[in-house]
Amino acid sequence: MRRMTRRTFLTGTLAAGTAALLSPRSRVLGANDDIRVAVIGFNGKGQTHIDMLRAIKGVRVVALCDADKNVIDRTVKRLEADKFPGKLETYQDIRKLLENKDIDAITTATPNHWHSLATVWACQAGKDVYVEKPISHEIWEGRKAVEAARKYNRIVQAGTQSRSCAALKEVFEYLQKGEMGKILYARGFCYKPRGSIGKVTGPTTPPPSVDYNLWCGPAPMEPLKRMRLHYDWHWVWPTGNGDIGNQGIHEMDMCRWALGQKGLAPQVISFGGRFVVDDDATTPNTLVTLLGYKPAPLIFEVRGLPRKKGDKEMDAYRKLVRIGVCVQCENGYFAGGAGGGWLYDKDDKQVKKFSDPTGPGLHMANFINAVRSRKPEDLHADILEGHLSSALCHMGNIPYRLGKEAAPDKIQETFKSHDQMLDSLERMKQHLAANDCDLAKSLAILGPSLEFDSDKEQFTGAMAAEANKYVTREYRAPFVVPEKV
Repeated sequence: MRRMTRRTFLTGTLAAGTAALLSPRSRVLGANDDIRVAVIGFNGKGQTHIDMLRAIKGVRVVALCDADKNVIDRTVKRLEADKFPGKLETYQDIRKLLENKDIDAITTATPNHWHSLATVWACQAGKDVYVEKPISHEIWEGRKAVEAARKYNRIVQAGTQSRSCAALKEVFEYLQKGEMGKILYARGFCYKPRGSIGKVTGPTTPPPSVDYNLWCGPAPMEPLKRMRLHYDWHWVWPTGNGDIGNQGIHEMDMCRWALGQKGLAPQVISFGGRFVVDDDATTPNTLVTLLGYKPAPLIFEVRGLPRKKGDKEMDAYRKLVRIGVCVQCENGYFAGGAGGGWLYDKDDKQVKKFSDPTGPGLHMANFINAVRSRKPEDLHADILEGHLSSALCHMGNIPYRLGKEAAPDKIQETFKSHDQMLDSLERMKQHLAANDCDLAKSLAILGPSLEFDSDKEQFTGAMAAEANKYVTREYRAPFVVPEKV
């Protein structure tokens, strides 16, 4: 649970303070000193972290940490076969790793429920942090990660790699200057194939190589009720955030960036469901979210089903296939994503191309450069930016989690004065029909319209009490995100 006794709090605070005093920087880095980095969580994206870090001059990967011993052993063998230089410490417990004074920075690609706590603990231990997206599992803990970065003067980069794309920076500045007329709305799309994760008849056993207590960490240590422990954690609420918080965080971040919004939306509403598949997942495979920014709203769509039953291809929106963003202006629109895109006029003709061929390694290199400069403003995706975009994804999920089944005409009536949401509804109906799913029979869940105070990062108004329960969570001791970092 999150609440702590005074004694426990003081003990944790003293330990954190001692760690900060001993290791805010156990050595003063010079321009030619190697930066010693540990990678935490590498059954997936963390492998890319290792390879990107190894490619940067003046960086040494000195430690690895994962709750799954098989993942550690497999990775060590891979690196040994690649003639990895130097000594490599390995850990299953992040707390033990953070005690190592010979580590300057960490990167973390654990499951979502560990991101904020790993960041807070690392900052308290005097380490700089590169944390994968979303930087949080709930809104509240993301703000704590920001507070920890500021309090301990740490360099903390969010893994929203598109922020290092020069082409997107150029085109969004171009649009915000009004070169295509007023921005009317931004749309984000995550159309990625997500099949069934299967259905079990009872609890299953975690792999014997996994320390399940450490793997669960801040989340409830519940019996495993799905076929796979790894990756499918994305599709259950205690550990994942669905695809809006998985792939969708990238497009959500681009949309907010394009709109020039520096805070969270004052209103949110969502509808969707988990259609066609019958499995152990609890997050929606189809979702539409309206984030009511003024003057231009942000609309986000998730689809995990193919463009039609039996097909391998996914739906497209205008020029976007699978993933991307569309920023609609008075005199045309931008369609693109990571790496850039095109401006189109009102007649759908290409006007101007924005392109950046640089890869994701640039984002990691930017983090390392900021570690050397000690200037958070040098970061392309400071932890605050990562927090805000992650929080938008969580905001999108909350109305859905509070919602009730509703017939299509009820959803249509709800959005009768919002043409873009009506368009999303109509296209969803067509999409589901192509997958042999009748929205009039397999009802969608329609969430309530919720008001949000961006300064306090709390819901207000009708159903605020219910919604605010999802702003944070009850943490499992000792894996507690502290109220005072």
